[in-house]
Amino acid sequence: MQRAIFNGNDKNETGARKTTSRMMAPWHAVARFWESRGLPTKLIILTAVFVLIAEALIFLPSIASYRVTWLQERLTAAQLAALTSDAFPGGQIPSALRADLLRTAQVKAIASRSAGERRLVFPPDGDLSIDYIYYLPPEPTSFWQSLSTRFEQARDAVTTLLSSNRTIRVVGHSGPDNDSLIEIVIPENPLKAAMIRYGMNILWLSIILSLLTAVVVYFALSRLFVKPLTQITTNMLHFAENPEDQSRIMPDTGRRDEIGVAERELASMQRQLSSLLAQKNRLAQLGMAVSKINHDLRNMLANAQLISDRLVAIPDPTVQRFVPKLIASLDRAIQFCNSSLQFGGVSEAAPRRELMPLRPLVDEVADSQGLPREGAVAFIANVDPALLIDADHEHLFRALSNLIRNAVQAIESVEGKTDGEVRVEARREGRRVFVDVMDNGAGVPKKARENLFKAFQGSTKKGGTGLGLVIAAELVQAHGGSLTLVDTEKGARFRIELPDRLAN
Repeated sequence: MQRAIFNGNDKNETGARKTTSRMMAPWHAVARFWESRGLPTKLIILTAVFVLIAEALIFLPSIASYRVTWLQERLTAAQLAALTSDAFPGGQIPSALRADLLRTAQVKAIASRSAGERRLVFPPDGDLSIDYIYYLPPEPTSFWQSLSTRFEQARDAVTTLLSSNRTIRVVGHSGPDNDSLIEIVIPENPLKAAMIRYGMNILWLSIILSLLTAVVVYFALSRLFVKPLTQITTNMLHFAENPEDQSRIMPDTGRRDEIGVAERELASMQRQLSSLLAQKNRLAQLGMAVSKINHDLRNMLANAQLISDRLVAIPDPTVQRFVPKLIASLDRAIQFCNSSLQFGGVSEAAPRRELMPLRPLVDEVADSQGLPREGAVAFIANVDPALLIDADHEHLFRALSNLIRNAVQAIESVEGKTDGEVRVEARREGRRVFVDVMDNGAGVPKKARENLFKAFQGSTKKGGTGLGLVIAAELVQAHGGSLTLVDTEKGARFRIELPDRLAN
């Protein structure tokens, strides 16, 4: 029993889904058709539809007004017939004249009401069954009364169009002061036929006006908006095929409206993009050449360094005086080549972060830089051995190496300085670790501060490249941190701010 009920429900649900699918199929087809049309086609369709909607909104008041006018004409003809009957003694009209008057007024019976007295002017031939009574009020005196009257007339017009074979009685005012009433009894079919003829005339006129309006609006809007937008779209697609070709940049049409502003802004953006791409291509080619030169130059400098190491064994005083300077120059040249090659890499590897003690890493960096240097540069690491930092060991090592190397070079740039000092301090504040690298050297010149973290522009010493700070900043930023210069009265102080990873 339960199985049968369930199967029956499944069949009902399947049938409902099929019915819903059949009902939605036309809408899907319309949606697909609309989406596949271009902007000009959509414009002309929308224009025609909107004009038809406007005509439809005008149609109902028009047909209602026509109906009222038609009934008023019947009442006027009936009033004339009533006046004609007053010319005969006792209101006795000859039967032939009566028939002509009723046929002219297109009514079956006429009655008048004045001073509270109702008089049957033209009685009907036999009994009549009245299906509905319409009352035509005088002209409204206020806006809201007029609106209510128009609404009722529109409703009555729709009722007339939907009904058939009815006999109606129409009551309207007569006389200059609207103090008298005239009543007529008429078949409604002639009124309905007249309304249909009038409605068909309006319908065809509306269709013709809609088409003409749609065509005129289409050509006007197409020239003003659609065609320029199509040209902009075509230009964007054409430019995207080869952005470096400046002949594909959007030409200036001279328009001063919003379309012209869009064209000029697009052209400006395309020129900037084309120039940037050309510049990047030139820089890429130059970088490739520099990389090759750097590679060969580094090998030659390495050979020169090996040869200079042998000069140390020569006891000649002149040689001993110049060899340290030669070795230092070769070291700087090799370091320059290495920094250039590192900066020219496509991108740094993503940091592989781990929670590790900071103090051993700082000591390792100091040892790699030959610190402390007896009688020249002292090194102080004010770092708590228990302080942990969440970072990539290799990345942080490189960043601190660049900063400490710069600090040592800043101290050595001061002639005769024997009390040089490089200090590293670190502290934790919540989920962030701050590492400061300080020195008491010459400090950072004002000119260098303006381009401190720009390659080949922010060097603090003559002949430097400024790549050390750029590489250090990129490595810190890869961790979500920052590298900044802190103002000090003496020397330089660089601060690394490194946040912990967010907890998963």
